Amino acid sequence: MTLRLAGPLQSWGSSSRFARRTTERAPTKSGVVGLLAAAQGRDRSADVADLAALRFAVRLDQPGTRVRDYQTAHHADTDKSMPVSERFYLSDAVFVAAVEGDADLIDALHTAIRSPVYLPFLGRRSCPPSRPLDLRVHRTGGLWRALETEPWQASTWVQRRRAREHRVELEVIADLPAGEGPGDSVRDRPISFDPRHRRYGLRTVHSRAVTVPNPLSKSPGTSRRAFVPPTHDPMGPLED
Repeated sequence: MTLRLAGPLQSWGSSSRFARRTTERAPTKSGVVGLLAAAQGRDRSADVADLAALRFAVRLDQPGTRVRDYQTAHHADTDKSMPVSERFYLSDAVFVAAVEGDADLIDALHTAIRSPVYLPFLGRRSCPPSRPLDLRVHRTGGLWRALETEPWQASTWVQRRRAREHRVELEVIADLPAGEGPGDSVRDRPISFDPRHRRYGLRTVHSRAVTVPNPLSKSPGTSRRAFVPPTHDPMGPLED
């Protein structure tokens, strides 16, 4: 199953502290698993081992720009001012995330994404998606084939900037299967989202590139098709 993660702001932290909330340059597995669990209506203390076991990869269609913000707050009980916190976000970014696993689980997740119990956000509750998350379920070919065939989801102005390229090369960050290597270890495998004791384990990732067509290419012999973002209201489910 592939998901489109696009929004004016995203934030995917894996090593945040209270006064400094960082973001990785691409969606984390723990963040996307949390999004899927929320769509299914799972409680924060619920077991997410089945979701954590899904094979995961993310394609960087439009990396965006890293921005910084400062926030203040007052303690709910004492009304004292809390320390100023530093928050980092990705602005104007678009990613394609893919998960692979048991067909029944994938179908259940696809249904949940299309009609979520809890609204899904892009890493933080202040970051709603600007386009529908659901792309499609790929029945054959596996995770890498899905990322190679899913159309480029970048904004029109990005596609036009690269109009001289008939095909564009996009980075993919993916789980590295056990026994293969080398790779990089990241503490990004969700064990528990329980707010009383959040726990994350290590997973191994690696990067490689895939190439996809540019629909706005000016190369001879190619047809140009302008990208029209789908209408999307992230708060629509609340109307029910």
